[in-house]
Amino acid sequence: MTTTRVTVLGSINMDLTTVAATLPRPGETVLGDTFSTSQGGKGANQAIAAARSGASTAFHGAVGDDAFADELAASLADAGVDTLHLRRVAGPSGIAAITVDHAGQNSIVVVAGANSSVDDLTDDELSTIADADILLCQLEIPMSTVVAGAAHAHAHGTLVMLNPSPVQVLPDDLVATVDVLVVNEAEAEAVGTDVLDRIDHVVTTLGAAGARYRGPTSSFDVRAPEVEAIDTTGAGDAFTGALAAEWFSGSEEALGWACAAGAFATTRRGAGSSSGMRSDIESILADTVKP
Repeated sequence: MTTTRVTVLGSINMDLTTVAATLPRPGETVLGDTFSTSQGGKGANQAIAAARSGASTAFHGAVGDDAFADELAASLADAGVDTLHLRRVAGPSGIAAITVDHAGQNSIVVVAGANSSVDDLTDDELSTIADADILLCQLEIPMSTVVAGAAHAHAHGTLVMLNPSPVQVLPDDLVATVDVLVVNEAEAEAVGTDVLDRIDHVVTTLGAAGARYRGPTSSFDVRAPEVEAIDTTGAGDAFTGALAAEWFSGSEEALGWACAAGAFATTRRGAGSSSGMRSDIESILADTVKP
């Protein structure tokens, strides 16, 4: 099996997670059960998921010069992600304040910090993008950088996979370069059919129900394995990174793999740290096909 080369251009955060019985309503204070810190950020989460799924993965992004920076860099390296182009800039690293309830639902506030400094691409970064099989992007860094990275990838035959989260208006020049769009149902509605119809491959995640694929010649749904979820934080990122790692194995096989990766992630707390190794995903799939 040929190893897919994935370059991820995106964000990395420190997640500050509180678990409570219920999510607080506006103006309400609730007592929490636990508090923890762990690596997050959609870009880093997806890079770790891709690496753990077996892809040769590089990450382009930035951390600050605060107490979180070394831990964030180590989280990528420990997962086997190439951090040669991880920038270190003055100021705070990105953070996400997360509350998770006992049903596994969450609410999240993200502060960009160092992620907002990724406002250009160096020659070395552009070279890495051109040499990759897939460029995987999200929208937690400046849009201009995502547009530039996608355009460079497209010009050099690198497949562009975009997870447009947090959802926002997509520039026409970005849409024109995207090969695969990965959205949840709310993002699909916000992006709109006029954009969806211009992209060859659209993958819509359906939570516990699985995922839907619409391509040039076929459309189908893939069911997710049934698991006992304890935390949905990062499950979508686990899905997307795993999808990138397996994309060239074929759309149906890749979606099945990604659904298993997303399901496994819900059985563990945290974001990037919840992504399973290849053996974990294989185990989930094996259990799914048992009579």
